[in-house]
Amino acid sequence: MPNNFLSINDWSSKEHEDFLFLTDTIKQGNYNSILKNKNFALVFEKASLRTRVSFEVAIKKLGGNAIYLSENDIGLGKRESIAHVAKNLNRWVDGIIARVYQHSTLINFTENANINIINALSDLEHPCQALADIYTIYKKFGKLDNINFCYIGDGNNVASSLSLICGHLGINFTYSSPSKYQIPQFIFNQSKSLSRKKESVMNWEENPGLAVKNADIIYTDKWVSMGMEKESEIRIKDFKNYQVNKKLISLAKNTVLIMHDMPAKEGEEIETGILDSPISLAFEQAENRMHSQAALLYKLYS
Repeated sequence: MPNNFLSINDWSSKEHEDFLFLTDTIKQGNYNSILKNKNFALVFEKASLRTRVSFEVAIKKLGGNAIYLSENDIGLGKRESIAHVAKNLNRWVDGIIARVYQHSTLINFTENANINIINALSDLEHPCQALADIYTIYKKFGKLDNINFCYIGDGNNVASSLSLICGHLGINFTYSSPSKYQIPQFIFNQSKSLSRKKESVMNWEENPGLAVKNADIIYTDKWVSMGMEKESEIRIKDFKNYQVNKKLISLAKNTVLIMHDMPAKEGEEIETGILDSPISLAFEQAENRMHSQAALLYKLYS
């Protein structure tokens, strides 16, 4: 049976704990040829720097071969149905790594192929990003207990996956957004249920100044994600008080660190210069995408 990875909730809390150690082993240079003679289709409806390069390099480091297919190459659901694309790829490759607009596209792939499907981003979740982010925190602090994680901005796919993984691992998670941009309620309910089992905090706070109090990590993401360009003007207006800037940072712990999955729109969600400052973990996050995704492939194909 395929071993798909579409959501943070595809794994148990114990699997997420063990995955941190696996990623650490991989990062220390323990790449092997587990993917020798295996081919992977990278089906990307959305353009990418970090996701594409980190997956391609990880696959090659593990002995495999990556085939990049952009929206212009296959035209999912336009030039050809999603089901037919999946059925064709199923005859040629050993896995599909898909970066898509709609989560339903991933479900369609799973229904029409019996190879592993990996969610490299959908409108619902971005689990590969969350894996790398939490590993980055683990490496920086040497622990995950009693870590206060604060997410500022749109309750989008990244925020959803982060809330779920923090719930699984017992990290205190608070996010701040305008009320109409919250994490989908059904996902946040799952996150709260997980956090109760771990006796950790899972909370939404509309006021960003209150949300960052005692924060060890402040994380933000773009206000206008790819595909939302028509909403740009209203979103910038709605989020104007949610910028991560020096004033907001001063309200957190004096040891606080800043995270961003990038690309960033400096001057909007984050003040210019902060990502290149000593308190930023953004480039460590980017590096760790490669290691955590190599670990993901190792886990799925070992």
